[in-house]
Amino acid sequence: MPAIPFRVAIIGAGPAGIYAADLLTKAEHDLELSIDLFERLPSPFGLVRYGVAPDHPRIKGIINALIKVLDRGDIRLFGNVEYGADISLGELTDRYDAVIFSTGCFIDAPLTLPGVDLPGSYGAADFVNWYDAHPDVPQTWPLEAEKVAVLGNGNVALDVARVLAKQADDLHTTEIPDHVYEGLKSSKVTDVHVFGRRGPAQAKFTPLELRELGQVADVDIIVYPEDYEFDQGSLDAIESSNQVKQVTKTLTDFAMREETGAKRRLHLHFLHAPVVILGEDRVTGLRTERQELDGNGGVTGTGQFHDWDIDAVYRAIGYAGTQLPQLPFNEAKKVITNHEGRVVDAEDQGQAAEADVIPGVYTTGWIKRGPVGLIGHTKGDALETIGHILDDQAAGALTEPLYPEESSIVELLESKGVDFTDWEGYHRLEAAEKALGEAEGRERVKISTREAMLAEARARLTAEASAGS
Repeated sequence: MPAIPFRVAIIGAGPAGIYAADLLTKAEHDLELSIDLFERLPSPFGLVRYGVAPDHPRIKGIINALIKVLDRGDIRLFGNVEYGADISLGELTDRYDAVIFSTGCFIDAPLTLPGVDLPGSYGAADFVNWYDAHPDVPQTWPLEAEKVAVLGNGNVALDVARVLAKQADDLHTTEIPDHVYEGLKSSKVTDVHVFGRRGPAQAKFTPLELRELGQVADVDIIVYPEDYEFDQGSLDAIESSNQVKQVTKTLTDFAMREETGAKRRLHLHFLHAPVVILGEDRVTGLRTERQELDGNGGVTGTGQFHDWDIDAVYRAIGYAGTQLPQLPFNEAKKVITNHEGRVVDAEDQGQAAEADVIPGVYTTGWIKRGPVGLIGHTKGDALETIGHILDDQAAGALTEPLYPEESSIVELLESKGVDFTDWEGYHRLEAAEKALGEAEGRERVKISTREAMLAEARARLTAEASAGS
């Protein structure tokens, strides 16, 4: 009788989950592994597919590396399976030695600001989901505003500002579907204002993202001299970080540009903290307080306020994690409560080291540490978590599953009527998207409804079944 493999379930098939699966297969151990990835959407890849602007194929190239991992065939994918709805924690622990949660962060971080709930005030994540054709969001987006404010000084703020300012025809070469193209083409925007609370040397833009902003056709980039201030902390940051040096140089180049009379203008404001979103029935303006640098790279308010004529506000201050059923959650940090990736029975992350470990349950990625860092940090998270899984297995700290056979999870999902997809189904979806793109001279066109994605994922199976009958 063959030995029963060490069974691992990973909930969330974005980069964090796929990296965890890949690194587990490459780690030093003598285990025979059986790894299953679960994804609530019909397609894997998480925020790489649904959180990166469509005009960034360079970043989307990460998907090619993730595809190579899953193409090996030693990791199974179960798409269109939602944890908490289609499958429970107990059903997973009954079938796996270890369960890793890598569900990421995909909603907007909360912002406490008067007027934040007015019509015309939007979360950047919602807008990103729309232009990235997420299957669970409406296909329409209100783009009646002429003057738009984007709050935030990170790459998401730049993405939102660039997509708002860019001409729709310049995006039509990307993978956006027709409803996104038509929506952007109808936009009335003339001015996009990006507001950052701190100075230019503290902006969280990456140099390449910022340089790309200056290459957008028919858009004037405007930097205001009165916002372009540096204190000793700023100078120290420029001296010690090549990234900060490149960002400030690019901003200096922008500041020296002459306006060309372009159809749209993109204004970069620094040292302006939003204090009130103005309006009664909808957004009619934004009030900011002028900030001053404190010598250490931080800022303090000056008590000087400015009201801006604004028709819509997009909040791009970061992402947040969401609580999952049957798991402890730190509400302040918006992460699964854990100690170095081991999920613990506590609500306060500060008490995680002393709390009781929940045997066999782990976490990695943004839902483990919060939405900070890039791919390298995600891999480091996975290595730490996987190290603890292997240590716990070697120490006999894990409970053997009741139903360890690989077929047991398939039988469970089928018994519940869950319409799950697999890795071959993703390739069918990918082929359908590329066929849509080829018809228009594009690399691909994203399919944007869950029903259509599932139909394409099952298309060949349906055809084979019909031929067989």
